[in-house]
Amino acid sequence: MTERTTILQEVGQAFRENGLTAAITALVGGSLAIAATVTRKAFTNEAMLERLDKELYLERERTDKQRADDRKADADRLERIETDIRAMRDVMFEAFQRGRTD
Repeated sequence: MTERTTILQEVGQAFRENGLTAAITALVGGSLAIAATVTRKAFTNEAMLERLDKELYLERERTDKQRADDRKADADRLERIETDIRAMRDVMFEAFQRGRTD
């Protein structure tokens, strides 16, 4: 004999079957959404780190250029000071030489 089920039992059966399918679909869809979010965050963080590295490189280049310019200015100033000292030494030596011949 065939077993007859009530409509309520058939509705419950359909709900359980579709509910499980819907739950699995939601679980898979949710997992994919989470994976997409994590991947996007990872790429966003990677891009941000890359941008920060580039900015840091540019800042170091700017600082190194500024230091090189400062060193050149200091070297030029030191050279002028040494030139002035030599000139003063020569003037004093000339004056001392003239003082002896007089």
